[in-house]
Amino acid sequence: MKLKNLIILTSIFLFLGAGNPDKGQDKVAVCSACHGSDGNSVVGLWPSLAGQNEKYLTKQLRLVKSGDRVIASMTGLLDNLEDSDLEDIAAYYASQKNTVGQTDESKVELGRKLYYAGNLEKGVPACSACHSPRGLGNAPAAYPLLSGQQPEYVAKALKDYRSGARVNEDPSKIMAAIAYKLDDEEIEALSSFVHGLY
Repeated sequence: MKLKNLIILTSIFLFLGAGNPDKGQDKVAVCSACHGSDGNSVVGLWPSLAGQNEKYLTKQLRLVKSGDRVIASMTGLLDNLEDSDLEDIAAYYASQKNTVGQTDESKVELGRKLYYAGNLEKGVPACSACHSPRGLGNAPAAYPLLSGQQPEYVAKALKDYRSGARVNEDPSKIMAAIAYKLDDEEIEALSSFVHGLY
């Protein structure tokens, strides 16, 4: 019985974030210039962070701080922060409500097909397999929320994966292998589709 309780408690801990959103709110003043005061970016090339899963955000912040993921506009911004600060920032953004946009009507059909069914001919799996049918991601696996994400940011990320410019850890290697098979039209359709996915 004790082992069963320990397993349950460990499972609960893994699903709970390590950061404190209240402390995180006090640490995001600089972040809000690009990502919005509540984490909903108003600039297409900067990702929205509101509602993003905490484990994914913490992981990305650690990669940026270590230099394993290079984002020129963030160079030096995380240098003076401790790991607990990164966890608090991630917890704050994870606690915010993301804003869902609209999909370009001309891109809905292709975007929907790719997101839910992939492209068997090209060997492209359905995005929903990892990012969930509603685009909410997979928190335990640290796969990101896509629902409402800025289309310009998603397109840039997919093109960076496709070119090999963004490959810094195992899950991104999966994305690189998938994005390599996508053409520009498919990337634009997917990027638009997830912006309006809810």
